[in-house]
Amino acid sequence: MSVLLTATCAVPAAGAVVTAALPAGTTEGRRRTAKTAALVFSAVTLALAGAVAVRFDPDGARYQLTESYSWIRSFGITFALGVDGIGAVLALLTAVLVPVVLLASWHDADPAAPAPAPAPAPEGTFENRRRTQGFFALVLAVEAMVIVSFYATDVFVFYVFFEAMLIPMYFLIGGFGDRAGGPDAARQRSYAAVKFLLYNLLGGLVMLAAVIGLYVIAQDQGLATFDLQTLTGAVADGRLRFSGTAEKALFLGFFFAFAVKAPLWPLHTWLPNAMGEATAGTAVLITAVVDKVGTFAMLRFCLGLFPDASKTFAPAILVLSVIGIIYGALLAIGQKDIKRLVAYASISHFGFIIMGIFALTSQGQSGATLYMVNHGISTAAWMLVAGFLISRRGSRLIADYGGVQKVAPVLAGTFLIGGLATLSLPGLAPFVSEFLVLVGTFTRYPAVGIVATFGIVLAALYALLLYQRTMTGPVKEGVGAITDLKVRELAVVAPLVALTVLLGVYPKPLTDLVNPAVNATLSQVHQTDPAPAHPVAADHGSGQDGAARSGGEHK
Repeated sequence: MSVLLTATCAVPAAGAVVTAALPAGTTEGRRRTAKTAALVFSAVTLALAGAVAVRFDPDGARYQLTESYSWIRSFGITFALGVDGIGAVLALLTAVLVPVVLLASWHDADPAAPAPAPAPAPEGTFENRRRTQGFFALVLAVEAMVIVSFYATDVFVFYVFFEAMLIPMYFLIGGFGDRAGGPDAARQRSYAAVKFLLYNLLGGLVMLAAVIGLYVIAQDQGLATFDLQTLTGAVADGRLRFSGTAEKALFLGFFFAFAVKAPLWPLHTWLPNAMGEATAGTAVLITAVVDKVGTFAMLRFCLGLFPDASKTFAPAILVLSVIGIIYGALLAIGQKDIKRLVAYASISHFGFIIMGIFALTSQGQSGATLYMVNHGISTAAWMLVAGFLISRRGSRLIADYGGVQKVAPVLAGTFLIGGLATLSLPGLAPFVSEFLVLVGTFTRYPAVGIVATFGIVLAALYALLLYQRTMTGPVKEGVGAITDLKVRELAVVAPLVALTVLLGVYPKPLTDLVNPAVNATLSQVHQTDPAPAHPVAADHGSGQDGAARSGGEHK
């Protein structure tokens, strides 16, 4: 039995413990040691996640590199891990982004300057001694829990880590917020952190009831287990049957928790607060890493365990998705705060992802999976460059900027690339995934696909207007002192820009990994791609080959 998946999960967890246990950061040297240790552990995790993706065979079994360790035997709970193509890709995305976040946040957790006399900051407080170790340890803890969520094949284990990741995220938002927040920044950070926690805890409690209900029903039919492969196999072959009402209730219990985390309109309102008040690195963790667990779980659990309910609720979910696409884009256009604009843009993008999932077509689900990856990369680049800009000027307000491209051309250029990727410019990674989602949706729900297309137009408005207002025109007061990107910051942005371009012209390696899992998911819900209205030549293919070809044609 391979232990590669366990090692990939254990390394960042061990890194969190080691980083937190390092001597208190009373000097710059000790703080640098903690930062370097965290970066090394994240790099090892990246290597292991890359090895998992390389060893995964798209032509093999759906779940590979499986491991199982008995945990709570009396309830049939095992610490079971296994990876499919979708989980491998999203775990790799997480492993890529965490070192980038750590490097981008290198000074975000340094102790604040002491307050002027007569109230200096006490040297022995947590603020001045454990702050750096705490921040970097919490980031690694989030990474470990997210990767376990992508690899878990036991429903109970998934639930535990799905909820546990809220704890480090709460402290990252509330304890290490954006220093450009103004005089009431601490209060706003606390509000955002509590709102994040309450929303997601509510979703988790509803899901817990559904998890218990699933176990009770399965136990009554001789399946006293939480093993996902056993349960989905039993659903497929009829050994596990739900009444119509029970299946719908269980589906809604799982879906509600995932929709909160995704976030899907109207359960989205925690996200702008959390991203706005957190540091740029933490905001990337929220939208590019943690939120992806919600959309991933919709594919793995909602569709796999409750296929009939998934088809029943798909039209309603598509309506909510389209509302989220348009609503998020419209509110992004009207924002005065740079980080909140990026947050509302992400709400719009998650609408596209969820729409692709519940279109129940191979193109839509392949596009949705690619969208999870591409959105993570492009939004990370956009948000981190925005964070560099905000740290220089000390303000999140769009109105405080203007003419940045004249004093910091590299910063402005990378900010433009992030914005163009966000509006899905052809040749950049998000275009491929958005195109597949729209094509896959249109083939089954043409009206939904047409309305969602207006989200592209609105994305061009908010992305280009933000660039115009902040980067062009005369140099505003206070902007002249902004410096261009430094070597460390270029090391953060360069790989994200490279991946955005590479996956925009050659997405085939990712589509090859995810298409088998997409086809398996569609077979679980007994769906096939709709026949084209105008028949095409037989050798054009459909299903997995069609989705892969669609991804490859946009190289």
